[in-house]
Amino acid sequence: MGDDNRLIRDRYRLIELIGRGGMGEVWRGQDEELGRKVAVKCLKQLGGGGDPQRLHIMRERFRREARVAAGLQHRGITVVHDFGADDGLLYLVMELLQGRTLSQVLEDEQGVALPLPDLADIGEQVAAALAYTHAQGVVHRDLKPANILRLSDGTVKICDFGIARLGHDAGFTSRLTGTGMAMGTPHYMSPEQIVGAEVDHRSDLYSFGCVLYELATGAPPFDLDDAWAVLIRHRTVAPDPPSTKRPELPAALDRLILELLAKEADDRPQDAAAIGRRLAAIRIELDRGSELPPWAKGLSTGAESVAVRRVRPYRPEAISLTGTWFTGTAPIASPVRPAPAPHTPPAAHTVAQYTAPLPAPTGPAAPGSRPAPPPASAVRGATPPTVPQSAAAARFAARQRVAMELSAAGRWAEAVDAFRALIAERERVLGADHPDALAGRYELGFALGRSGRSREALTEYERVAAGRPADHPEALAARQETAHVLGQLGRHEEAHRVYQEVLAARERLMGADHPDTLRCRHNLAYNLGRLGRVEDAYRTAAEVYAARARVLGPDHPDTLVTRFELAYALSRLGHWEPALDQYRQVRRARAALLGPDHPDTLAAGYEVGICLGRLGRYPEALDTYRELAAAHRRTGGPDDPQALRARHGYGVNLGRLGRWEEALVEAREVCALRSRVLGADHPDTLVSRREVATALGWLTRWDQALGEYRAVAASRARTLGTRHADTLAAREDEAQCLQRLGRTDEADELTREIATLRGNPEPTT
Repeated sequence: MGDDNRLIRDRYRLIELIGRGGMGEVWRGQDEELGRKVAVKCLKQLGGGGDPQRLHIMRERFRREARVAAGLQHRGITVVHDFGADDGLLYLVMELLQGRTLSQVLEDEQGVALPLPDLADIGEQVAAALAYTHAQGVVHRDLKPANILRLSDGTVKICDFGIARLGHDAGFTSRLTGTGMAMGTPHYMSPEQIVGAEVDHRSDLYSFGCVLYELATGAPPFDLDDAWAVLIRHRTVAPDPPSTKRPELPAALDRLILELLAKEADDRPQDAAAIGRRLAAIRIELDRGSELPPWAKGLSTGAESVAVRRVRPYRPEAISLTGTWFTGTAPIASPVRPAPAPHTPPAAHTVAQYTAPLPAPTGPAAPGSRPAPPPASAVRGATPPTVPQSAAAARFAARQRVAMELSAAGRWAEAVDAFRALIAERERVLGADHPDALAGRYELGFALGRSGRSREALTEYERVAAGRPADHPEALAARQETAHVLGQLGRHEEAHRVYQEVLAARERLMGADHPDTLRCRHNLAYNLGRLGRVEDAYRTAAEVYAARARVLGPDHPDTLVTRFELAYALSRLGHWEPALDQYRQVRRARAALLGPDHPDTLAAGYEVGICLGRLGRYPEALDTYRELAAAHRRTGGPDDPQALRARHGYGVNLGRLGRWEEALVEAREVCALRSRVLGADHPDTLVSRREVATALGWLTRWDQALGEYRAVAASRARTLGTRHADTLAAREDEAQCLQRLGRTDEADELTREIATLRGNPEPTT
């Protein structure tokens, strides 16, 4: 299909052919612009007999399907970096992975089934990936061992999401002899897929049952060479129980596989997440049943001794719960927005904030943060845009790619300029109301919001919403973004009204338990808290948490996001003990799912420290902040603002324990680092400087403390205004210090001045 070292789109160099299949070839490649190794899947030339209209439709369908695949972000799904067409060749650029497909693994076994622990482990991971994609409204349609990859570390990934339907429509897939019908792979097709009926996620679950059957027995359910015979059996013949071919198979696994292979979709398990939980229970039971020493875990004995012996990667039990390895963006129709740090001044928003309503970082996006969400034109249910002439389409695609790469790199100002140029050209060629032009405005709004230009972002979102019917998915997405920006601007009443309108539409169109509806209700709960309606915020968050736990599972990341908000509401109501319990459970679950050093895990840990301090459990708080500071230094270095935030908490609790000399040293070091990293007038720097003054006061070094308090007051007056509440609080510290020094007249004069200023306060921000 391509020559060695062919260069695609002047960017992707094909180096070595590493696979060939029904839809094309897979090459080991090099991204010349970013200098990274990639896998490039080159699809066969488009069919259509030279019909320009058909070719045009196929290219557009490829673009839509590939964009859906590129929007999926999950540990169990192969990442799609880029896609496009080059001289009639369609291509996908994916992450390059070291591993083998399950087809290759089964070929290695030469007809021998996999060890049972490996089977349960693989099945559990596949179920988690399917649960995620089905929640996004995406159906694979061609799940089979050849499309499931097992990496060298034991991670399992599904390939070719979103492309199988394209292959069916364009005639790329294997054909049955003499029929001319385009079909999938016969050994793994559901009965409804065979007859050409509409398929949904339950068709994938049937295919998953076929895969599990083959992993369990060494052969698919109907192991025949005649494709017609296989298809007829899928429709009419019940498969033999896998236990008849492998007696040692656990009864629970035997039963699950047969349930998945039910002829009628309604008779199968309906939810991949529930299947994952059943497989997790089977895996745990297999682990408990093994009497091997720890160093031999995963080695096969007895009836499985002929299988290839391999050591399985260690995975804690908690990781088997619903939502395993979810790392992707929320659907754009209702992104989850973060709460500002409840105990420190709000800081600049970053891409990492799409992970959860957690304290916002004050520096660059944290490691492991999510990328920007997919563009509005990728929203489920969006009207397929009309493609302009091919030359214009190629030009638009190139500019879009540049703008999105700038966004992904966090270069928001440049991304804004790139999106503006793209929109101007799209509007000139397509018109201002064309779906692609409106999609560009959505992306521009996102980039503007991330660069701190909230009012301009608001204008773009309002234009997108105005250009679509009120209940259109893109209009709802834009209106929800509008509400978020209104909240950023402090217009919480307006934000509340918009959230209520969007929520009503989502409940009417999608139902009360749809994930997008629940995200909107979560955002509404968050905004209620910012309106000061903390009791209402608590009740709403509790309802959303209960619904998400029921629909997604108790340890799904979205459920944990709401549990975090629930804990925050409890803390604002002064219920510190239950808040502590909630934060600790969130921290434990995130540590199991994401790792102990993930930013979301550490954010929950920080709130644990705050609660412990509020409850007077200072030694425990001290240990918590020490651990947090060490973790942030490991991931972000000694100057990481989050590491400095943890060190600040550590110093505060040293003081609470009466260890003021140590507290002073810590406060001075943190203040110096914050001044260098964040600036001398940054709110966090001033908080640390005040802590220096506090320590000096406790050490009765009031002259030095007075200088620090005055410096804090002067800085706040410069940046916030003389009547701002924080400025007046700093002046009160100064007055108290003067009183301690016996300078009573000066203290009284300053107190009267503060009282006068309080009588005519400036609005706080």
